[in-house]
Amino acid sequence: MATVRLWTDNEAENDPAVKAVFDDIRRARGSDFINNFWRALANDAATLKRTWESLKAIMGGEGALDPLTRELIYIAVSAANGCSYCIHSHTAAAKQKGMTDAQHMQLLAIIGMASETNNLVNAMQVPVDREFLVGE
Repeated sequence: MATVRLWTDNEAENDPAVKAVFDDIRRARGSDFINNFWRALANDAATLKRTWESLKAIMGGEGALDPLTRELIYIAVSAANGCSYCIHSHTAAAKQKGMTDAQHMQLLAIIGMASETNNLVNAMQVPVDREFLVGE
């Protein structure tokens, strides 16, 4: 259960700042669906707008990484941070952007392997090899 109120469409219609962001989300995504993350952020219109603008620029703007790769990275970071909501949300987005079942399973294998080896390195406090130091 959410710790904040999830705004309804009727409530958003009565707040011009929230309505503007919800309308932009709908326009950008080509859908009437506003997910619960944005409905929760609507409790603070400034945070809602700032977060949407940042996410829209990073995940939807031009860049060196294609949209599917961006979603795969988002899933991996969300798994590392233990964010079930974002894992589900960005897995759905990745599937919409063409992620196959085989790609999903390989992504999960990579996430699992990275988690295992990261924990081993941290537990053993293995020093970084000089050859791996970038920019030195």
